[in-house]
Amino acid sequence: MIRHALSLTLAATVLTSCRAPAADEALIRDARAHSNQAIAAHDTMALANVWLPEYVSVSSTNAQSIGRDSARTRYAGLFKTRPDVVYVRTPESIVVNRSWGQAAESGHWTGRWTQADGVTLVGGRYFAKWRKVGGRWLLLTEIFVQTSCSGSNYCNQPP
Repeated sequence: MIRHALSLTLAATVLTSCRAPAADEALIRDARAHSNQAIAAHDTMALANVWLPEYVSVSSTNAQSIGRDSARTRYAGLFKTRPDVVYVRTPESIVVNRSWGQAAESGHWTGRWTQADGVTLVGGRYFAKWRKVGGRWLLLTEIFVQTSCSGSNYCNQPP
């Protein structure tokens, strides 16, 4: 009887350990979806809500934002100069290190906006580092690498 109880306890512990990373991954995917929605809505406050105060980003044009306020200002500028801009990040891999409260995300991104000479379509790869703080997954850093561009003269002006 004791052996059976110990086996059940061990099995429950193993199942909980296996589910926890999946639950954390789901939380990160949900945070990413909210981030994509905030970009589509041009809502810089909602977008910044998923960033840590010390958030750092490197855009596909090598523009760097250091700090949440700096990144929010940069996005506000993009939304002003490109009124129909939309960026979508699609995770392909999320790896969680529960004991350190951090996760790695990688995937592909796309962007679209209208310029005087046509619709610009861009895309590429991205890498993100998440940290779990107070039970929430927040972005510490994101790096974007552009691998495709078409539709306007924007593509003829590499950074």
